[in-house]
Amino acid sequence: MEALVLVLKSHPGPSVLVFSLMFRVIHRLLQRLPVPKVVRQDDFSTWKWKNLSVSVVHSLLTGTWALTCVVLWPEMLSNIHSYNTPLSYLLVCISTGYFVQDAGDIILTGHTKASWEFLVHHVVVISCFLYSLYTELYVAGAVLALFVEVNSVTLHLRLLMKLGGAQFSSMYRINKLVNILTYITFRMGTQAYLTWYLIHNYTWLTNGLFFLISMIVMDIMILIYFYRLLRADFLPRSKKSMGHNGSYNNNSKKFPCD
Repeated sequence: MEALVLVLKSHPGPSVLVFSLMFRVIHRLLQRLPVPKVVRQDDFSTWKWKNLSVSVVHSLLTGTWALTCVVLWPEMLSNIHSYNTPLSYLLVCISTGYFVQDAGDIILTGHTKASWEFLVHHVVVISCFLYSLYTELYVAGAVLALFVEVNSVTLHLRLLMKLGGAQFSSMYRINKLVNILTYITFRMGTQAYLTWYLIHNYTWLTNGLFFLISMIVMDIMILIYFYRLLRADFLPRSKKSMGHNGSYNNNSKKFPCD
């Protein structure tokens, strides 16, 4: 493990590209799985199903991994700036590869305009994670930020069920309750803690302004998506089409925050 991480630290950029290719391979393998007939009715839904399937794999992997890192090394909670371990560095490297792959998938398949909010999110995340990989600073912060992937599992499953026409099933109703709870705890709670940490320690943090601005951008996006999520699942409007974020906006094709 340590030997592998030493190689990654020596070449963080190429390492990220390797993991990006790994997720592209996963994307190709998932295409072998059956897709619901209702999803296959149009190209956009088919693409979205495949894209979300890869996102579920990433969320299951990195969400569990991030929680495990903090359980094993609780120092990460109090030393976000400089604490890191080989396992946590590897996690951030792999996750960065996913975001690069996903951004490329959106751009290369022609969905840039429809998913611009998602791309803004990815640019912010990739920028912060690459900084951590090259400087070996804020690796613990990146690991904590990946707590949001715990919520992303239910968030992506929610969208997959909507695509498959299962939004009126009992499974969907259970998932939407778990989703809102994990959104508040793992997504909003994590963002609140990281924002507080940056503000509280701003005077001595390396490049604190860059990370604080990035965090504020993410905070705004998360609050907007929370409102949309509540409106879509608990205050539904009739005769609206489902967008990427799961809200009922006419002709909307936006993704939620990942």
